[in-house]
Amino acid sequence: MAAAAVVQIPVGATFLKTFKKSFVDVPIDAEKGNAISTAEFLEAAESLTTMFDVLGSIAFTPVKTDMLGNVEKIRKRMLAAPLASQNIQDLVRNELKTKSHTATEGLLWLVRGLEFTCIALSKNINSTEELADSFRGSYSETLMRHHSFLVKRIFSAAMGACPYRKDFYAKLGDDEQKVQEELREYLAALDKIVYILKGFLESKEAKW
Repeated sequence: MAAAAVVQIPVGATFLKTFKKSFVDVPIDAEKGNAISTAEFLEAAESLTTMFDVLGSIAFTPVKTDMLGNVEKIRKRMLAAPLASQNIQDLVRNELKTKSHTATEGLLWLVRGLEFTCIALSKNINSTEELADSFRGSYSETLMRHHSFLVKRIFSAAMGACPYRKDFYAKLGDDEQKVQEELREYLAALDKIVYILKGFLESKEAKW
């Protein structure tokens, strides 16, 4: 697989500003049960996967590929039934009415991957530990119990290949304070969306 293209960060900006869509900007309609806009959510999830390129190891390729594959399952359903899929929750409800659950299962795994990433980066930014330790801690809390022995080995290799903390944050931008501020805001928005979707996926209306 070809190496990912190096993203050029504009002068004075951070890596987060290169995202096509940030979770900070994903619409959440509180009046409709915290309905999350599908198109923007999928764009934000795709943008997040470029973070694995910053981690700089091909060991993360399977992790990124899995998340993008789940994005595509959801997008395929959205394009097949756009009026019934304007928000993520309606997409799931309407897909399940057709006795299919491909996109819903994709969402379940995508949310697990987003939670894994969110917890790892939140652990790291709020401590002095190395990235590898933060990702290992997050993995044990989130994805590990869902994975087979083989997949656990793939993730173990990826986490062991994390760059040093100082090198990672340097890649996110020249202004460390700005990087920290923007990353905290981003992770807070991601955490809110993960919380909403986890709750929905655990409800009866999202079961197949």
